[in-house]
Amino acid sequence: MFRALLRLLSMVMLAIAVIMAVLDATRSIAANALVLTPLGESWAAVSPSTLESVERSISESMPGFFSDPLATGFLSLPGFAVFAGLALLLAIAGRRPPRAASRFVVQR
Repeated sequence: MFRALLRLLSMVMLAIAVIMAVLDATRSIAANALVLTPLGESWAAVSPSTLESVERSISESMPGFFSDPLATGFLSLPGFAVFAGLALLLAIAGRRPPRAASRFVVQR
């Protein structure tokens, strides 16, 4: 059951990554240059209140010399790459274990 949930979340993250990649590709074609939208910019466009609350909680829970580079570095990454990486990690965590061979099956 838990593996199925992880695979479902992986599929949702991959769908978000594809949507963000298509948006970046469309903007790149229109601008005749490579355009990679940072995660922070996309997040601020969708839900600025949650972005502010996450930034506030990170700054309160970690020391300043560690939280500022971590938060700015993470939010400056391209959004499609972040979601593709999350999809990969969730897919690895939710994969099925290999089946054990039966003792009556001859393996070659």
